[in-house]
Amino acid sequence: MAEAGLPRSSFLVLLALADRPRHGLGIVERVEELSHRDVKMGPGTLYGTLQKLASSGLIRETADVPDPDDDDPRRRYYRITPRGEKALKVEAARMRLLVDAAVAGNILGGA
Repeated sequence: MAEAGLPRSSFLVLLALADRPRHGLGIVERVEELSHRDVKMGPGTLYGTLQKLASSGLIRETADVPDPDDDDPRRRYYRITPRGEKALKVEAARMRLLVDAAVAGNILGGA
């Protein structure tokens, strides 16, 4: 049986962290941006996902602050790990195969 892949929330959080470390609200905003405002991630989903990704070694907390002028000492920043980068790439490739199959089957009308 084929592996199911990452949960959608995990994929989106990893994708949001792919370019730089972010804090919780920054992750939520980036997920909304990447999904063209289609996905609204609530705090329960966000922090549950962060906890699962951290315990799996796919992300970690970091002291790196992308913009020190916009820092708040109460914020916790997260960074994707090399293991998380690999998981993100594997999942994106898996999704590409599925979308390519849908296109080939004219499910998406050649989109």
